[in-house]
Amino acid sequence: MPETDPRQRIAILGLGKMGSILMQAFRKQNVVEAENIFATVQHAERAATLASKYGIQVTTDNRAAVADADIVLLCIKPQVLGDVVQEVAGGLRDHQLVISIAASVPTSYIEKRLPEGIPVIRAMPNTPSMVGSGMTAFCCGAAVKHAGLEVARRLFSTVGEVVRVDEKHMDAVTGLSASGPAYIYMILESLAEGGVKMGLPRDIATQLAAQTVLGSAKMVLETGDHPALLKDAVATPAGCTVDGILELEEGGLRVTLIKAVVKASQRAKELLFS
Repeated sequence: MPETDPRQRIAILGLGKMGSILMQAFRKQNVVEAENIFATVQHAERAATLASKYGIQVTTDNRAAVADADIVLLCIKPQVLGDVVQEVAGGLRDHQLVISIAASVPTSYIEKRLPEGIPVIRAMPNTPSMVGSGMTAFCCGAAVKHAGLEVARRLFSTVGEVVRVDEKHMDAVTGLSASGPAYIYMILESLAEGGVKMGLPRDIATQLAAQTVLGSAKMVLETGDHPALLKDAVATPAGCTVDGILELEEGGLRVTLIKAVVKASQRAKELLFS
């Protein structure tokens, strides 16, 4: 399979929030042409609305969507993924690439429901993909070759950074980078509330908090320094930052965030069967 070509055909089963984000990024970066995108939703009225909105073909027929696709992107809930895969399995061939973004679903679970030899990739993007600053981790099933791997890397690079991991780490990815934006929003909201408490206008407090979070993350990524080292550079001896850090430590922020990642990762292991 060649690397991404605008003429390739992509079937997106489940044109919901993330499916729509990915589809729009593919089009914007000319990864695939609009006429070669086939998407599905559950209801005919919704299909007509989305087809008109995005200028692509949208249907309720999963089998028809995958029939001539080069890439099949599964953007559906873990609890129904097995049924959908079995529904379309008869129409898939080993030259097609299947990519799932369903949390908790192993590649082996999908492979068992498909004809032998069909390559399957499991990926986990996150919601900052909406603004091109997403983080996607992916792993490869047994039949994936280098070309398929590169196709997945190119597709998800349209919405941010991409990293390949061993499948045993995918639930931890879900608990960290997929769920992580929610944790950061809570931190950002709390920082802004602190500013409001000290008299700042809410819009300015929110801007200060958001840019501080963005800039701090960029420092980690661009310098390669450990976060603890960067923290120490801010916390000068006998300065105000040290007093703030002491409050965070007494409040258990560090342990609470660690436990949040652990808990979400554990829950990711259960989604398929809940």
